[in-house]
Amino acid sequence: MVINRRLARSMNVKIYSRRLETFRVTENIGRRHRSYGVDLRNRRCECRKFETIHYPCAHVVAACAKVNIDVEKYVDDVYTLEQTLRVWENEFPVLPDLSTWEVPPMTFELIPDRGLKRNPRGRPQSSRIRNEMGIKEKFDEKRCGICRLSGHSRNKCPNRNFHAGQSSGSGQN
Repeated sequence: MVINRRLARSMNVKIYSRRLETFRVTENIGRRHRSYGVDLRNRRCECRKFETIHYPCAHVVAACAKVNIDVEKYVDDVYTLEQTLRVWENEFPVLPDLSTWEVPPMTFELIPDRGLKRNPRGRPQSSRIRNEMGIKEKFDEKRCGICRLSGHSRNKCPNRNFHAGQSSGSGQN
């Protein structure tokens, strides 16, 4: 409540209806201005904290200070010492010794799901979803870079020496 009162000092409050207990509270955060509607009668604020935690937010504190209403009446009974003590006045039964517990035997065998296992170290697995757009059309086999025939590469090309000799032979003429 102390923090909410400190924050409420820097807020501007406009009264929309004193009879309906509705206000417009503007908070200044640096250069930004945010505006919230506060309805005290229905215990609502547009920041949603008031109705969520049933405790007055800084906007409600600012609205109450504007019209001199005691903000403590908007604190829910859950936050009172009396309610807290009422929860803890009940006696909790003491648990019996663990060795005396009756545990039924397992009638089934647990088998681990291998799909949930983490991926092993190393190169990460692809998580891409493949579809028909990602499938390459099947071409003929790879072709040699020298003779453009399929079935071998330029390292094993039978015409490799012929082409190499031709280029070196033309330079010596």
